[in-house]
Amino acid sequence: MQYDHDNMTGVALAADLVNAVTGVRQPLSRVAMRDVLLSHEIRQPELADDHIHALAQWADLLREVFAASATEDRTRAANVILTGGTTRAYLTTHDGWSPHLHFTGEDEDIVARVMAVTAGGIAIFLVESGGERLGVCARADCNRVFVDTSRNGRRTYCSARCGNNDAVSRHRQRRN
Repeated sequence: MQYDHDNMTGVALAADLVNAVTGVRQPLSRVAMRDVLLSHEIRQPELADDHIHALAQWADLLREVFAASATEDRTRAANVILTGGTTRAYLTTHDGWSPHLHFTGEDEDIVARVMAVTAGGIAIFLVESGGERLGVCARADCNRVFVDTSRNGRRTYCSARCGNNDAVSRHRQRRN
């Protein structure tokens, strides 16, 4: 199955949001979070400290969807975020874009809008992927999440770099 990357804003933002807060000991900086939101064309990403905290908590819930090992568990986790993150679904064509779905009102604050776009985006992606193709990197010292858009749907690493590092590590262990 081929995936239209232009229509994957919600699930891609969810992965980037989870990865932005993964392993961060101190609160994520406002600039770093704003950069994540802007990279996914989230409009008006003005952030206060309470927004950063709320988005970090939301990222923890999103991680549960990526980390689920079975389709049923992933579906349950996705339903939790759909319930908590969306208020209504409607089509819109703002800013010259082709018709696309929104899952909360455009007048909502930044946290509500990010929650809605990530929850809706994950749900749509899971429907299109048969409930699969979300994951956590298989490399032992990496816990980044990813969206698998590969042809065969068998991706297990967040990046080629992690896959290569893991292969080198396994090779060295066999040699010793």
